[in-house]
Amino acid sequence: MSRTTLGLSADLQDYVVAHSSARDPVLLDLSAETAAMGAVAECQIAPEQGVFLTLLTRAMGARRAVEVGTFTGYSSICIARGLPPDGELICCDISEEWTAVARRHWERAGIADRIDLRVAPALETLRALPEGGWIDLAFLDADKIGYPAYWAELVRRLRPGGVLLVDNVLAGGTVVDPDTNDERVAVIREFNERAMRDDRVEVVILPIADGLTMAVRNP
Repeated sequence: MSRTTLGLSADLQDYVVAHSSARDPVLLDLSAETAAMGAVAECQIAPEQGVFLTLLTRAMGARRAVEVGTFTGYSSICIARGLPPDGELICCDISEEWTAVARRHWERAGIADRIDLRVAPALETLRALPEGGWIDLAFLDADKIGYPAYWAELVRRLRPGGVLLVDNVLAGGTVVDPDTNDERVAVIREFNERAMRDDRVEVVILPIADGLTMAVRNP
């Protein structure tokens, strides 16, 4: 839930963004509209995460992607732009209000035809998807308490070499703070341990924004 990279000074954050591929008017306008929503805007990903999502999706040659937690649509635009014209991104969210903002910007970005929005509990959507290597790329950025259950459904559907990205795995740096023991942080700590021990994937935590786990499905 961080729009800046944890631990970077403001000057370094600005430098990173300035020396990454520039955001176009659609993403800039979406960022501004989301920021005007107040504190909830922290749910939007950081600009450098968006560039990373687009480049990774494109570099992988991904055709089928899944996003759990769409919010106002920034990350979905970035993923969809990395897909080929006949690619598909299934977006899971439970908010009609927030995804209405996303729909408008998907149309402006010219990628609405690549996106299948499912407004329903994400576990219902995920469990209805085919198993056996159906997903090329997945991005998880939803309620943290649900991470273990979402992980279980997504990993079993990743193709060999497929990638699952999980946001906010550093919990604002509190994962290493022994004095922070609220439920959300406890779940993230346990999730990180489980992900590390899951022998179906190779895992690395990338220090982008609030920590981004990258898991690659083993053959």
